[in-house]
This record gives sequence, structure tokens and C-alpha cells, in this order.
Amino acid sequence: MPTDLLRIAILKERAAGETRVALTPETAKKFIALGADVAIEEGAGLNAAISDSDYTAAGATVCGAAKAVEGADIVMGIRAPDPLDLAGAKDGAMVAATFDPFQRRDLVDAYAKAGFEALSMEFMPRITRAQSMDVLSSQSNLSGYKAVIAAADQYGRAFPMMMTAAGTVQAARVFIMGVGVAGLQAIATARRLGAQVSATDVRSATKEQIQSLGAKPVFVEDVAGIEGEGSGGYATEMSEEYQKAQAALVSSHIAKQDIVITTALIPGRDAPRLVSDAQIATMRHGSVIFDLATAQGGNVEGSKPDEIVERHGVSIMGYSNTPAELSPDTSALFSRNLFNFLSAFWDEDAGAIALDEEIGDAVRLTKGGKVVHERLTA
Repeated sequence: MPTDLLRIAILKERAAGETRVALTPETAKKFIALGADVAIEEGAGLNAAISDSDYTAAGATVCGAAKAVEGADIVMGIRAPDPLDLAGAKDGAMVAATFDPFQRRDLVDAYAKAGFEALSMEFMPRITRAQSMDVLSSQSNLSGYKAVIAAADQYGRAFPMMMTAAGTVQAARVFIMGVGVAGLQAIATARRLGAQVSATDVRSATKEQIQSLGAKPVFVEDVAGIEGEGSGGYATEMSEEYQKAQAALVSSHIAKQDIVITTALIPGRDAPRLVSDAQIATMRHGSVIFDLATAQGGNVEGSKPDEIVERHGVSIMGYSNTPAELSPDTSALFSRNLFNFLSAFWDEDAGAIALDEEIGDAVRLTKGGKVVHERLTA
């Protein structure tokens, strides 16, 4: 048996606007039950409606940042902390968080230099046994929900059809562009609110998913060169012919919509442009577009993170960090993802986390003072 318990540390998130936390009392109890010593920085959960006393009641140690990371074997975070904030952690300590490795290569290099083992949760492979560890899916799910709720509030009209003695209120028409996890939840949410919902995607396999949720699929037919489905279920870039055909189809459809939700992202690249200013100009006054990709450059021409931009009488909106708008729930899901990940490789006898090749190699960015991930070393 190991002489020391594995020590897990969680720091308060320091990125601007980040309200989530990587540990909840629920997952603290689970880690402690595995035999871990859990320490969390004071006030780390306050923005997610979790008090320090909640963590204490769960058995975690609440303390200052330096004390929390002292001797830590594992550090968990929503966003990877600055390596300088991890002074005192064990040599080679694991850090499980989101790293944004393509945009923040400087951070990855700093982790290698500091000797930490960086585990990028956004690189979790999309395989069956890793579904419960997938932070992108869990966060996107609630982002799709929030996009519809926020757009509905901005829209200022009713969503469902209402038949009254004074006449009929027509149902809102909602168009979802991009049918990944966020898009599917957006469809389901808009349908629950009573809207007439349509959706489109470059991946033909999503047509049945759209229909299964009671929405109308809007797809380009009989056009060659559609790449669509990429590795891990992500969309890839479309052929030029498909882009032209889709633009024509979307232009005719978008003019009839009250609300448009765009969700398209390609990992490691700027968000693809889906809606142009000319298309916005065809929509009626009072319509709303919610761009879930504003932080990655935006799917919509003119969209700006955390601002409502008015163009041609249409409100264009989007958050720089949509999951942070629902931090109690997104924190709960994120922390469960982390627990499912680490507990799957928990070696109590060795007193260590023993990652396998399939998942370990997929998420590991740095180890032994080097950047080791093939997507960053090619």
C-alpha cells in the first residue's frame, strides 16, 4: 500500500469571466472515497454557488492557494492555471484541465519547461468508453440550451403558437446551423418552448437526428465534394461547390426565420463563417441571431463576444464563455467528467494514476520536460 494519499488540488479560476469550478462537493466526496486527499483554494466555488463550508462538509481541505497545491500529485482546473501558480506541487504532477493548445502553445511550452504532465481535456477521444469524460460535450450541451433561452429573451415575443379570443399568436421560427451536441440541445430546447424548428449541417448523418427531435432538416442535395464528417464526429471544411450551394439554400431559408442559432466550430481553426451581412439584411426587424462561436472568431459577420450588435434591425449576440453563464450546472458536469477520467485509471496500490495508451496518449500534451503530443510536434 502507498505510504501517502494521492493529493488533488483545485485552484480558483483566474481567467476573466470564468465562473466555473473544477470540483464540486459531490465529486470531492467521491475522490476522498477513493483514498485521495483533496484541497481546494478558498472561494473557488463561490461563483458557481458553492460555499467553502460545502467543501468542508464533503471532507475537503479549504485553504490558501499555496497551501492547496503544496505536494499535489494532481491539479484539476477548468482552464489550465499558470505554471507559476503551481509552485510547490510535486515534480511531474498531472494537471487535468482545458489548455486550448493550438491557440496557447506558449502555455503548453511553459508546462513542459516546468516539468508538469499536462492533460488536455478537450483532446479526449470521442470513443464509447470516454463519453463520460468528454468535457466538450457536457459543456456544449448546456451551451446549446443557454443559446436558445438567451435568444428567446432578446426576441421579446412568444415562442409557441397561442390561440386566444383576440386572435392567434404565430409560433416563432427557429433555425439551428450546426447539429453537434450544442445544436441538438438547441433544437430540443426550442421545440420544448413551442417553436417551429429547422436545422442544417454539413454532415448528412445528422438529418435523421434532426428529424428524430421533430425539426425540419434543411440540406443541400446532390452536390459532389461534401467532406462533412471528420474524425471524432467533428465537421470538416466543405468543398467550394458545396459552400456555394449551401449559401444559396441558407439565404432563401434564413430570410423567413425569427431566430437563428449558429454552433459551428472546427477544432484548432477559426470558426467558419455561416451568415453574411447580406443574409442578415434579408431578415425581418426584431429577429435575433445567437452566435455560439463568437469567442473563436464567430460564425456570423459582425458578431462580437458579450455584446448585442444591431445590424439591419437584427440583434446579433453571443457570449465569450457560454458555459460560464450556467456555472452551477456546467461545473457539476465538468467535475464529473474529471472524476470519471481520473477514477478510471486510479491505481490505489501504486498510489498513482496509470493512464493507458489510447486515452493517455490522446490527452497528454507534455511529460518529462517535453511536448509529446503528436499534433503539436509534427
